Amino acid sequence: MDPIYIYQLIFLFFAYSLAGWIIEVTLKYFQYHRFINRGFLIGPYCPIYGAGAVLVTVLSDLLAPYDSSYGTSFLLSFFFCGGLEYLTSLLLENRFHARWWDYSQKPMNLHGRVWIGNLILFGLGGMAIDKIFNPYLFTYLSLLSLKQIQVISLVIVLLMGTDYLVSHFVIQLLKEGIERSEADQSETIAKEVRYLLENKSVLHRRLINAYPELTFRTERVKARLERIRRNTENLRLLANNKLDSISDHLEETYETMEKNLVSTRSLQRRIIDLQDELIQALLAENLTDQEKDRLLKELGEEKELLKKRDDHNLSKFLSNGLE
Repeated sequence: MDPIYIYQLIFLFFAYSLAGWIIEVTLKYFQYHRFINRGFLIGPYCPIYGAGAVLVTVLSDLLAPYDSSYGTSFLLSFFFCGGLEYLTSLLLENRFHARWWDYSQKPMNLHGRVWIGNLILFGLGGMAIDKIFNPYLFTYLSLLSLKQIQVISLVIVLLMGTDYLVSHFVIQLLKEGIERSEADQSETIAKEVRYLLENKSVLHRRLINAYPELTFRTERVKARLERIRRNTENLRLLANNKLDSISDHLEETYETMEKNLVSTRSLQRRIIDLQDELIQALLAENLTDQEKDRLLKELGEEKELLKKRDDHNLSKFLSNGLE
């Protein structure tokens, strides 16, 4: 690969990072009605835009001998820039235990890291980069001498490299604040970390303001939420079992009350009818053992109920007599 091409890519990386920052600031201004310095770095640039533009440029140049259509540029940007955003979100979350953007509420999203709206914009943006902006930029860069573009590239690398080191320390403080938090909810952690950073320098405050929708994914929060979920499920099962037990008890009580509501005379008549049925069946000699057991069981239950009622009435009579 030609060394001058590397220098040109460094320039493109910076230029599109700057353009991405302008786009982000403008969109957030309309959303929150105030200026927000977007991005992980302190300076006015968003490296993810620059990285996406460089990726599209390199891939388009590699495929140019075979296919350089607008459709190819769109698809390259659609898939590769979408993959870049997904991987960036995943790496940042694993590194700092925070979700810097979340598209979970958007239609056709993938794990909340990318969604179809952004992918379409990536495709259109990549197509514009490849077919409109890059030709002008490469024409301008071709006018510079090797020494000039080397100096520009060196300045860009030193500037953004220093910015990264400083920003890394700031983000590390954010991570430590997350790890020390005893809160169970992402919103509560955000308030704690925001308070922590607001007591620091302007560089620290800038980061928390850059991502108002910042959410957290610490292992502690995940463990607590899982514990709460398990406890809630156990309580639900216990409540269901208790309701089943109460239901069974009420059913038994209802059956008992239903029997007790039967008058004594009706109970005596029922016993006589069961006895007659048993005698007639025995005389006819067509009584099966199963039917015999059923009649004897019902007869025994009715006699037992009558006996209890008679005993209760006798006790009540004697009690009244003694008084």
